[in-house]
Amino acid sequence: MDLRSGRAFWPLTNGLMHTYPPLHADERADVLVIGAGITGALLADALRAAGFDTVVLDRRDAATGSTSASTALLQYEIDTNLVDLIPMIGQSGAERAYQLCRDSIDAIRALTATLPDDCGFKERGSLYYASNRKDARVLERERAARQAAGLKVDLLDHRDLKARYGISAPNALFSPDGAEVDPYRLAQHLLWRAQERGARVYDRTTVERLDEGRTDFTAHTDRGAKVHAKYVIVATGYEAETFLGRRLAQLKNSYALATEPVGREPWTGACLIWETARPYLYARTTADGRVVVGGEDDPFNSPAKRERSLPAKQRRLERKLERLLPDLELEVAFAWAGTFGETKDGLAYIGPKTTGSRLLFALGYGGNGITYSVQAARMLTAYVQGRPDPDMEIFSLNR
Repeated sequence: MDLRSGRAFWPLTNGLMHTYPPLHADERADVLVIGAGITGALLADALRAAGFDTVVLDRRDAATGSTSASTALLQYEIDTNLVDLIPMIGQSGAERAYQLCRDSIDAIRALTATLPDDCGFKERGSLYYASNRKDARVLERERAARQAAGLKVDLLDHRDLKARYGISAPNALFSPDGAEVDPYRLAQHLLWRAQERGARVYDRTTVERLDEGRTDFTAHTDRGAKVHAKYVIVATGYEAETFLGRRLAQLKNSYALATEPVGREPWTGACLIWETARPYLYARTTADGRVVVGGEDDPFNSPAKRERSLPAKQRRLERKLERLLPDLELEVAFAWAGTFGETKDGLAYIGPKTTGSRLLFALGYGGNGITYSVQAARMLTAYVQGRPDPDMEIFSLNR
């Protein structure tokens, strides 16, 4: 599947950072990671740090699928409000899911400090505004639920919101715990470091069949070479059903644009902005002063239809941004679209296919893909070490 359309900002601005060969000879490893996007990169880095012999395969060039289309807002907030998630999975699980996403932001901060550059990581607050008066009442309950879970959050009324951010809305939640990052650069640096530490990374190599034996798996590729591994972790995002045999998420398209640099802070604190309406409008800035805006989600039909929809979606995003922040004068430089998966509860799927299985999945569906992937790398590395993490129950494939 072609996972993106248009001119995605991250690969173009970064250029060709690292290259990896296709697989031409058989390999043997402790762990095979299928997928070399941001999720696979985080896994490879964590597995090598834990001492596991690791091979990574991707059917595309590394980090050029969904990762290159991501807008990479790093939030602890999940697409499903905490007040709605609690009745779905219970209070302790819902609160823990939010807390884990918050912890992921700290983990990414620490991780980027160990890489050759900061990968555009910047701490930003998160502003979640009510799209209408009904949602304003929801945000009042949401604030109470988050504070009860130990999360930092303030409620701004319409006057404070307009005075501080220039946004006209009934009210908003402001959370200081948020950040932004360049997902393509982060993935490339992590893959390169994993390779320098002994991992083998191969792209332009498709796993066509996966056979499970008594003690290991055999991955058969389109190039004739095989990989034998004790564990296999599938980090192929929305193409994981090839290995799972069923679909866990509804496929949708999201559209995005990046402006030319604006030359000043476009809004107070350049915080992450998103709204309560579904699908929601969202915005962030970049290290070189651009504004990135996304939204206008629609059901996935085909890459061709997504491509045809992009110009009209770009115009709608421009108009929405103009209404939200009328004092900004912006010129669009890049526009693109990507396919993503949406789950019923907004949670990722992380863990074994079945209890005790050595076939594992790291599927960071929804708007929290990167923060979920940080937790997937942590939990699945522990699983391979023989010490399963109880947090994995929250994200079970069989929930």
